[in-house]
Amino acid sequence: MIRFFAHFLFLLATWTLVIKFAFPIGYALAEGAPVASHVMWDFWWLIHLWLGWSLLHWRRFTYAVALAISAVEIVIIVTKFALFLPSPEWTIWTASWFVNKLFVLTCFTWLLGYLALYRRHLPSFEGDEAGAESPVMGGSRTRRRPLPEG
Repeated sequence: MIRFFAHFLFLLATWTLVIKFAFPIGYALAEGAPVASHVMWDFWWLIHLWLGWSLLHWRRFTYAVALAISAVEIVIIVTKFALFLPSPEWTIWTASWFVNKLFVLTCFTWLLGYLALYRRHLPSFEGDEAGAESPVMGGSRTRRRPLPEG
């Protein structure tokens, strides 16, 4: 499942680049407007790429960082929706933004739930050992933290 989330994040980063940069630049060029006139400046895609990579190359800090990024993303998106939805102005730009944010919200809600549900089964490796060896991480060997007694 961790691999699913990593690839979901890679897909979201790519999608964000297309709808916030490539499509607006292409549109501006086609209508003869300044190149950056429709660009929606956003650099969360870099964090999504890094988090996806981090999930695939698990380290002991990955759990805490993934949890923090998920919580922050959810709060930011819910806040943006609360500000936008009372009086939405639907254009091609806001519709693209809204649909993208729905998928980002879905990804991070699922990731947060997964992290909470499987916390005890996620590895906390140190050094060069990757967590991908755990069955929860999509590997074949089992290496889990011991469960507390009692």
